[in-house]
Amino acid sequence: MMGVDEEKSEGAGKVWSLCRMPKLWQMSSGNGNGSSSSSSSSMGNNNVYQQTPSSERSAVTSSNAFFSMAKSLLPARRRLRLDPSNKLYFPYEPGKQVRSAIDIKNTSKSHVAFKFQTTAPKSCYMRPPEGILGPGESLIATVFKFVEPPENNEKPMEKKSRVKFKIMSLKVKGETDYVPELFEEQKDEVTVEQILLVVFLDPERSCPALEKLKRQLAEAEAALESRKKPQEETGPRIVGEGLVIDEWKERRERYLAKQQVEGVAPT
Repeated sequence: MMGVDEEKSEGAGKVWSLCRMPKLWQMSSGNGNGSSSSSSSSMGNNNVYQQTPSSERSAVTSSNAFFSMAKSLLPARRRLRLDPSNKLYFPYEPGKQVRSAIDIKNTSKSHVAFKFQTTAPKSCYMRPPEGILGPGESLIATVFKFVEPPENNEKPMEKKSRVKFKIMSLKVKGETDYVPELFEEQKDEVTVEQILLVVFLDPERSCPALEKLKRQLAEAEAALESRKKPQEETGPRIVGEGLVIDEWKERRERYLAKQQVEGVAPT
């Protein structure tokens, strides 16, 4: 029984030692004969240890190349939700400047900077063209475009625009002010959210896309007006460096000035 136990312990020791050895050594051990001499084993060990460093380096290089290729093939993670998702609808009014709208919402848990780009900056512009949205925050951006008149043999509604718009996003740390250098300094972290195509709609023909566009434009205008409107004053007015204007003093001064004009001595 003691001999059997010793053989078991010796076998277990061999198993653990194999687990700790490199793969190449396992392969050479599996192909070799158990009755090989100690000299041949030492030669095998030397060959393995000489080859292992270069093999490990090649394996690491191959692994890095594989992950880099896989990362490039995977779609970029979106930070923004766009509505409409891939098109900008404009009413077709040749010779006029028309408007479109798009709802942009930050669906990530971080602050995100966004930026518009267009292939026709001379005839198109966005309001706002860029900005920063907090987690869950959204806004409706308005896009302005001048519609070129159709050519001689071209029907009005068959005219297609080659103008494209691109929305990019960038994760930023906390509440920070937007500066144009953000996208230049962190080019590797910029994500192209979507390429938006231009689609014209007949303004005289009602359709779901046109009705939705009208609602979004109305919401964008209301939001713009609310930003322009000064906040309601709930306390004393502050002027200059914290000076409080006393309404009673103002009335008293106006009263004294009126008395002086009328030639009545103030009491």
